Amino acid sequence: MLTAAGCVDVAKEWDGEVLKNDLVELTVVPQIGGRVIQYKLGGYGFFWENPDLVNSTPPASGLGPEDVWLNYGGAKLWPAPQGWDNDEQWPGPPDAVLDGQPYSYEILTDEKEMQSVRLTSREDQRSGIQFSRIITIKKGTTRVTVDATMKNIDSKPRRWGIWDHIQFDASNRHGQGYNENFWGYCLLNEQSRFYKGYSVQYGLVNNPTFKPDYENSMMRVHYQHLVGKAGVDSPGGWVATVDATDGYVFVHQYTYEPQKPYPEDSSVEFWFNGTGEFAAWGKINTLGEQPQDIPYVMESEIISPFAELQPGEEYTFQYAWCSAKVPAGKGVVSCSNVGVICEPVTASVKDGLLSLTGSGGVFYTGTLRVSVVDAKGEAVVFADGINVSPLEALHFRTVVGNVLQEKVAVSATGIVIEVVDENGKIAGELAKAKIGG
Repeated sequence: MLTAAGCVDVAKEWDGEVLKNDLVELTVVPQIGGRVIQYKLGGYGFFWENPDLVNSTPPASGLGPEDVWLNYGGAKLWPAPQGWDNDEQWPGPPDAVLDGQPYSYEILTDEKEMQSVRLTSREDQRSGIQFSRIITIKKGTTRVTVDATMKNIDSKPRRWGIWDHIQFDASNRHGQGYNENFWGYCLLNEQSRFYKGYSVQYGLVNNPTFKPDYENSMMRVHYQHLVGKAGVDSPGGWVATVDATDGYVFVHQYTYEPQKPYPEDSSVEFWFNGTGEFAAWGKINTLGEQPQDIPYVMESEIISPFAELQPGEEYTFQYAWCSAKVPAGKGVVSCSNVGVICEPVTASVKDGLLSLTGSGGVFYTGTLRVSVVDAKGEAVVFADGINVSPLEALHFRTVVGNVLQEKVAVSATGIVIEVVDENGKIAGELAKAKIGG
């Protein structure tokens, strides 16, 4: 177990490892297919954990009774594409090796400022690959970086994508049933391969779960406990999962490479547990005889481009997990590497004084810096040192407005809002807006 600096301890519910800083806590369980079984911001856990399998480990076969899938929940790596037609498709789950058997666990860094570990699967002869991933957490941010690597251990070329697969808890945390205000968001591709901008892969074509916003080029999905799956060739490099009831957001961030082919032509996929029918495993599957027995789970997934690997070659897919407290009842309109915007930022001037509106959340403990931009594009710091935290939703009128007392120059045309981390370094741009519209 990690022990240095008092940062890491034994998981309470699993015989696993806990990586944590002052904001987030990750529970890693190597024994169950190398899963990160939980990610918490403060006391809020995002991931679904199967209550029937808590603290259990798979048999040597990696499969359950009658070779069923042991669906523990959490986050895991799978190869893509999924399918049951030929050897170039991954026929899981279940998967006895990559999903079901233990991963080795190695501590790379265990310091107060940073913790980093590596998980490595066993060699899977069917797919011809071996997975590993380095998970890194740093002080002062909810941003967890993941370097997922796929190695060809076969004697012939192999072609797969890396599939980062997370199951989210979409239950009603204040009563019975599912969370009726649970959403997913990502950008639609204006040059999409798909007629509607997304592809219905499983379930009803007219599933009301899918609610694309074409005016704003946004794919929106609303969990309603109806089975289905959609793929999106999203170019935005992010996908957000939002509990709008309690005001929490989890963001996958990745690099989109439009010049490369993707499994199922999708960089983002959503799966919804619920009632209905879908085709898989070469048959039609019906869910719904006992709706209360179908877990309230929404899956948010990102997929790398195809990697064509010669024997012994490796490919690494880099991405990040981020989280923040956001205003309840709101969605996501944009995302950057430092936070999300839930209501668009607007800037106006009256009697020479600047006023801002909008809301969102940040991924760093630190401060906001507001700069005013003139017609030449030159920026001057206007307000600085405004404290922010991922543990508190961000309302610009409230947080920023009380420090904007100096008058704005007549030449001002816009504003830029940046996040400065707790070490005083600019972490990135959160938002910008034109003054007056």
